[in-house]
Amino acid sequence: MKAVLMNGFGGTEVLSVGEIAKPSPKAGEVLIKVAATSINRPDLVQRAGNYPAPPGDSEILGLEVAGIIEEVGAGVDSWKPGDRVMALVGGGGYAEYAVAYANHVMPIPENMSFSEAACVCESYITAFLNVFMLGDLQDGQTAILHGGGGGVNTAAIQLAKALTPNAKLIVTASSGKLERVTRLGADLVIDYTQTPNFADAVKEFTHKKGVDVILDHIGAKYLDPNMKSLGYKGKLVIIGVMSGIKAELNLALMMVKRQQIIGSVLRSRPVEEKGEIIAEFTRRALPKFADRSIVPLIEQEFDISAVVDAQQMMEDDKHFGKIVLKIAEI
Repeated sequence: MKAVLMNGFGGTEVLSVGEIAKPSPKAGEVLIKVAATSINRPDLVQRAGNYPAPPGDSEILGLEVAGIIEEVGAGVDSWKPGDRVMALVGGGGYAEYAVAYANHVMPIPENMSFSEAACVCESYITAFLNVFMLGDLQDGQTAILHGGGGGVNTAAIQLAKALTPNAKLIVTASSGKLERVTRLGADLVIDYTQTPNFADAVKEFTHKKGVDVILDHIGAKYLDPNMKSLGYKGKLVIIGVMSGIKAELNLALMMVKRQQIIGSVLRSRPVEEKGEIIAEFTRRALPKFADRSIVPLIEQEFDISAVVDAQQMMEDDKHFGKIVLKIAEI
């Protein structure tokens, strides 16, 4: 089968399209003929050699796929060949065929395209897990969502507007994305290039109350302003450490304000745990895609032969929402 291969680790120059053996589903798995996948930032980190696939998962890049069930493994009775599906995968998305655990698969709503479906499983499930299941954002509360315009950030904004329409959203974004983030539904947009210490702006917006939930992928650099922005019993959910891994923390203030800091990674969670997360997403969030309350934002679609250009767009931070990689016409 055709797949994106890596010749070692490094920049986009290590990527090429070649041939590799087609996988076969084991017990409890399904084989999906892939129509489309998407580019996610962890793909770039893996390409650089810093984010290996979990043991047993494909080392081919790609964390989500959309396509049609080709074959089912032993013991799988929830899916059949021909079903239109999208799936979260531990690896292998940049290929014509990908294997997924049966409980990591969701049906594609009838009115959703393969390209749209290819955007859902990594970014939207990540946002749902961390903002709603771990952060427990409630309607009427206030949240900070860092990284305005990225896949997880735009997914979090859309999910919050659909699931908690009265929640207030504060989004940090770069200068070129402020207007689009505002149009998407943010109540306050802070240009982090001009206001790297955003805590004062947050205090003013919340009348010194602080926020209930923060979704952060920046890490060390943002720890201090995050904690200053967090209100009583607030939750800081950290899903990335782009600025580093070490920072000082005022433990006494955290204790007095009964705040929580939660570290979270999706890819390395046990199979059953990811299945439970996907089941909850299917129950609570998938209907919003089916009725088009949420429509995945696609910046651009690339053919698999242009994978270098697709990854370079993300590397250069020139996207808003998702970048789709089209694998085959189905």
